Amino acid sequence: MVGIVSYGFYIPKNRIRTEDIADRWGKNPQHIKKSLGINEKAVASHDEDALTMAYEASVQAFEGSHIKPTHIEAVYVGSENHPYAVNPTSTMLAEYLGVGNNYTAYDTQFACKAATGALFSTFGFVQSGMVKHALVVGTDKATGRPGDPLEYSAGSASVALIVGTNKVLLEFLGGTSYSSDTPDLWRRDGVMFPSHSGRFTAEPGYYCHIIGATKSLLAKYDKNPNDFDHAIFHTPNGTFPARAAKALGFTTEQTKYARVVTELGNSYTAAAFVALCSVLEHAKPGQNIFFVSYGSGAGSDAFMFRVTDEIDNQKKVMEQMIRSKNYIDYVTYLRHMHINQG
Repeated sequence: MVGIVSYGFYIPKNRIRTEDIADRWGKNPQHIKKSLGINEKAVASHDEDALTMAYEASVQAFEGSHIKPTHIEAVYVGSENHPYAVNPTSTMLAEYLGVGNNYTAYDTQFACKAATGALFSTFGFVQSGMVKHALVVGTDKATGRPGDPLEYSAGSASVALIVGTNKVLLEFLGGTSYSSDTPDLWRRDGVMFPSHSGRFTAEPGYYCHIIGATKSLLAKYDKNPNDFDHAIFHTPNGTFPARAAKALGFTTEQTKYARVVTELGNSYTAAAFVALCSVLEHAKPGQNIFFVSYGSGAGSDAFMFRVTDEIDNQKKVMEQMIRSKNYIDYVTYLRHMHINQG
């Protein structure tokens, strides 16, 4: 079987409350919390970026695993905030991990689904025998323009997944994608902050593609929501995935462990994977997991997984990292994000 044989995650300790951002702009924090479903978000420090967080997550993925860095034959890193416009994050990460030189690598971009697109390809590569083991990372130090609604949700995190065929803890059962040219969010080269087209971020952006990918996958494999023990929908905020799940016939019980966005914010390419890691902390052998990502521009990747007995040997506790936090004020937040307001 092909699937995920180990995983790791990194969540910065710094947090900023929704109240502290809202107070800066004279907004009602309770209204924002109700609208977005986010109470606080994780913030990378001034000396952290997508690469350093990817390294931390990858180190954890190798800890306790039978896979060593030298076994990796492919390294793929998805991010909206690669440290360099021209200089791959993937090769720097591989160098720091000690992968060696006999590997293929590339960085991916597709808004928040850059890493799930890479994962989709990786399952095919490993299943075909082209590579035996691959490292896929979703990592972002996300930010929004000061005063923009995105400022309340854009967070920081990284998740690393090792894909292989031996001692698989999460078996890949199938997948599909749903894509279109939808200008709901974009960021031009050299511009620090993303722009968005308001209502397009919900419809025909998020909901159209999440629902389209979900229905396509269920029809492709003759499944229904009741066939899954857990369901994960990409989390740009706390309200969108809840509404999508309900519309598609998934229950709040199926999604309860995936709703960590409330405390961590939307870490873009890492966000859906962060929710997956939270689910794995509570998953049991034999359970089925439905997983669907979303990336502006726009597209969704949908997957089906089955938890194996190996989960008991590889399970990692995310709750500890979520609870280990340090609250910062708005000025410190700006400094950590390298935002100069003059």
